[in-house]
Amino acid sequence: MKKFSLPAIFLLALSSSCANMVQVKIDVVDQRTALENQAIGTYQEMKGDLMLLASVRSIDAGGKLVPVPPIPQGKREAIRAMQRSEFNRDDIERLKSQGLFGEGKDGYLAFVKQPETVADPKTAGFVINLLAEENADRKTTYARIAELNENFREGEVSKVEAVMAGLNRDTAKEGEWIQQDSGDWVRKTRRK
Repeated sequence: MKKFSLPAIFLLALSSSCANMVQVKIDVVDQRTALENQAIGTYQEMKGDLMLLASVRSIDAGGKLVPVPPIPQGKREAIRAMQRSEFNRDDIERLKSQGLFGEGKDGYLAFVKQPETVADPKTAGFVINLLAEENADRKTTYARIAELNENFREGEVSKVEAVMAGLNRDTAKEGEWIQQDSGDWVRKTRRK
């Protein structure tokens, strides 16, 4: 008859009971993630309004075009800002990939290299105006998000800016410049 030591029996019992254990994965969701989701949701609703506005028209029974009801000024400004931002996206992405623009810690686009580094003065002027226009559009969009979302009070645009800064950093492409919360500029690296 074989003799088993007490530790060997304990290990055998433990290993056989572990075979049936269920693995539990816990994801901790912090407040910032909830705010990000709400800000993204509001932004997506605004994009839906933009698409709806561009694609809807009515014709009455007589075949005449029915006028579109007036759009509130805040909504109209936000839609215009989103349209301009979408129109400028290719140029902005190109300038970000060239290292001229980066995503700032405040939610806005910033110069990483100064526009004076652009050889052609006409191009430098375009770059300066493009950055100013994009940031004005972002400010309008952020203000509208704060206005529409029940989790932000009017005037809490700074909270929306902080949320959007994090999202802009997260969605930046590898090699693009991003500004960390410390103020340091770094190139975005691929997550492992």
